[in-house]
Amino acid sequence: MPPEQPEQPPQPQSPNQPSSRISARLGRRKTWFGAAAILALAAVNAPAVSGFAHDAYHRWEISRPEYKARYGHWSLASLPQKYQLNAIHAVLLHTGKVLLVAGSGNDVELFDGGVFRSTLWDPAEDTFKKIDTPADLFCGGHAQLPDGKVLFAGGTARYEVLKGDVKRAGGAMLVKNEDPDQARTFPKGTVFRSPSGVEYRSQFEVRVPAAKKTPTGEGGEVEVTASEARVFVEAVEEGPLGITNTTEQYAIEGLKGKDADNFYGIANKLGLDKKDFQGIKYAYEFDPVTEKYTKVDSMKEARWYPTLTTLTDGRVLAVSGLDDIGQVVPGKNEIYDPRTKRWSAAPTRYFPTYPSFFLMDKGKIFYSGSNAGYGPADKGREPGLWDLADNTFTPVGGLKDPDILETSSSVLLPPAQEHKVMVLGGGGVGESRAATSRTAVVDLDDDRPRFEPGPRLPENTRYLNSVILPDDTVFTTGGSRDYRGKGASDILKSQIYHPESNTFSRAADPTVGRNYHTEALLLPDGRVAVFGSDPLFSDRANSKPGHFEQRVEVFSPPYLHQGDRPSLTRPGRPEVAHGDEVTLRSDDAGRIGRVRLMRPGSATHVTDFDQRSVAMDITRRADGSLTVRVPDDRALVPPGWYMVVASDRRGVPSEAVWVHVGQS
Repeated sequence: MPPEQPEQPPQPQSPNQPSSRISARLGRRKTWFGAAAILALAAVNAPAVSGFAHDAYHRWEISRPEYKARYGHWSLASLPQKYQLNAIHAVLLHTGKVLLVAGSGNDVELFDGGVFRSTLWDPAEDTFKKIDTPADLFCGGHAQLPDGKVLFAGGTARYEVLKGDVKRAGGAMLVKNEDPDQARTFPKGTVFRSPSGVEYRSQFEVRVPAAKKTPTGEGGEVEVTASEARVFVEAVEEGPLGITNTTEQYAIEGLKGKDADNFYGIANKLGLDKKDFQGIKYAYEFDPVTEKYTKVDSMKEARWYPTLTTLTDGRVLAVSGLDDIGQVVPGKNEIYDPRTKRWSAAPTRYFPTYPSFFLMDKGKIFYSGSNAGYGPADKGREPGLWDLADNTFTPVGGLKDPDILETSSSVLLPPAQEHKVMVLGGGGVGESRAATSRTAVVDLDDDRPRFEPGPRLPENTRYLNSVILPDDTVFTTGGSRDYRGKGASDILKSQIYHPESNTFSRAADPTVGRNYHTEALLLPDGRVAVFGSDPLFSDRANSKPGHFEQRVEVFSPPYLHQGDRPSLTRPGRPEVAHGDEVTLRSDDAGRIGRVRLMRPGSATHVTDFDQRSVAMDITRRADGSLTVRVPDDRALVPPGWYMVVASDRRGVPSEAVWVHVGQS
């Protein structure tokens, strides 16, 4: 969808203008004089007239070229109703299209009906396509893979049920196997019977590996250690009869003889307390070329709200999330290898759900402390550097209001070579009303890195979206003052952060409020698209249920209203390697001031797993072409597809061209 054409302000007439132009100018002048007359009338008449006049003036003001050139401009995308969905995840693909994923979209009726949705949007052509979605990817994790596919891992196995609405006692059952010669899979619906005859039914399939044999001496004797696997069960009958707080052994219905002795269940608490969301183990790759999901090896742990981080070698680290019984995964992390399509164990370390991670040099990951909301307040919240090689964690201090980091925004400031991370806003743990306007920046190249205060946001803000722009600034927008927009607390404000001066400048105000379940992406043409929002209530009194925001609003930054944009092409194949020189052609090569290598974003819950902007050294050739060099640092430039964007000395960017930085 191209940017809207600006309405021209009134201009002096020229006697040489054609009559049609004079008529058009007069028409616009009449519009302005009419608006002025309404304002004058409003000063002495009813408040309704005053409000109408104010709106009319505001619409005129924000459409002026001078205004757009200073603050930018918002417009709504024309998303047809049949393609609308509750956008929980948004991923920019190397085809230039945006994959919007809802899964069940926080709608329990769609979940119960097995209705899972994805929509593919082409911003350049403004076209849309429904995508068959194989599982409920709602609140899973995702990351860009080296070949341009997108890995999705985790999602929803079960919606939460609040205390008082729970009808059947339930909880975790450990399924034991004492047979070293066979593993066994028990289907969903398997019945476990207590010694007193109370029956419970498994809610998921569970596979129990064979028991372990350990030799004990030279005589060939072995010690057998039972294996176990966990599954969530619920009482067959409703009511308190299924409640138990004692450890008991449960027989598995249908087993006889030795199988009945070797396979059994163990549980120590089954109750009617609140049941949290539960995750799935499934993983899929989405192919932007075929536009289809393909199932790959499942994770060892179920995950809901996990973070996925691409590593230097193209593998993907998965951490945290709620597991198959609704508890935060206790530090059992795993790594996906896209070459084998398999998962393996990663270093063990606990983090709350959706922790904000940034890949750094020497195999380290920086955790900013930002997260999206599940886990105790006193565990895994401290920012720091995690060294995967020896599984050590070095805390990074200095952050004001460290207990107000949930639902905060974090961004690797441009250019990425400077290794500076910014934290913006945030709220208290859970449904706390606490929020902060605090921002802070840490320079991870310092010998002893510490957060230093940054400029304040205009208001206390949680759920703020932050998007890196090609002119080395960061666009921030939306959010709310309270938990999930309660009390009509959405913030219709935007700012642009300037790292060089450590200041914010005002940007045009959005028209759509955004809080929980919102995301934003930089598009290849330099605009920013913003999706989603899932408020609890729709009124200030918190008396009416909220409605998921399905409108897509697009921001055209000020640099798109500064005149002609520089041209940019990339001759030849898009394939490049780390350390390669890349030739670019531009009719405006003499005015190019910077070239950036920008990784396409993949965002959910105001967390972007992938976005980063890398500076490229420029060499100017006699033939007018430019040569830029891809950095050799794989921690700085993980393998994958990137946008190359050239900006002139005013900061006006070209449209992006795509290159593929392969694994070598």
